[in-house]
Amino acid sequence: MTRFHDLHHGADPLLLPNAWDVASAAALAEAGFAAVGTTSLGVAAAHGLPDAAGLARTETLTLARRLVALPVPVTVDLEAGFSDDPSEVADLAAELASIGVAGINLEDGRPGDVLVDVSTQVRLLQAVKQRAPGLFLNARTDTHWFDPAAPVHEAVRRGRAYAGAGADGVFVPGLAAPDDVRALVAGVDRPVNLLHLPGRTSVRELAALGVRRISTGSLLFRAAVGAAVAAAEAVRDDRPLDAATPTYADIQRRSSALWGRPEQ
Repeated sequence: MTRFHDLHHGADPLLLPNAWDVASAAALAEAGFAAVGTTSLGVAAAHGLPDAAGLARTETLTLARRLVALPVPVTVDLEAGFSDDPSEVADLAAELASIGVAGINLEDGRPGDVLVDVSTQVRLLQAVKQRAPGLFLNARTDTHWFDPAAPVHEAVRRGRAYAGAGADGVFVPGLAAPDDVRALVAGVDRPVNLLHLPGRTSVRELAALGVRRISTGSLLFRAAVGAAVAAAEAVRDDRPLDAATPTYADIQRRSSALWGRPEQ
């Protein structure tokens, strides 16, 4: 777990790709990424479930048990923790830590684009940190996910409170304006994690602003769905396929490399 913590304090920010199943995670690890995260939208949608509704607990845990066989640290998106009871969320975090998961995300957004009270989220984070102190606890606030034009001071206020509760990092998806990013980095004494937003942010720009972790979120899953449809259309229309498409042998080799490694 220390290895994953250290990735947030290197010369360059951690670029974290987010996978939705074993095949995508194994491919990302083989591509040389230092760590792999999961995407709650991808995991939920791949099983016919909506994201952020607290319905994908079993699917998330099952995937985590397989991904810890990868040769890189794995961090798991737990949405809001799949429970309103801090002790139950803390038990889940401890279970993930026991099988070798390096980190988790916990968000303060709730269905209906509602932000939970700061004090409620602080109690949740404290419970998790007490039960699983070694996990990298990435505290996500949805201030700018729900409203990209929200004032940055609310994200800073929540980030400070979550850091005080023991969070190891603060994640503000949707935040992009350079001045707001600077204010967040300066105002929160923890590694700041932002979401890569195509056409709005770049890895180089975010690194220069002091961001320590950059996540792809659901982008890769959505791109994969789009690529699958494009491939089917190419076959239908008798057009050439993208040369970058992995071969059967590529996928089989990665799966075979993980086969036999015991689930935790």
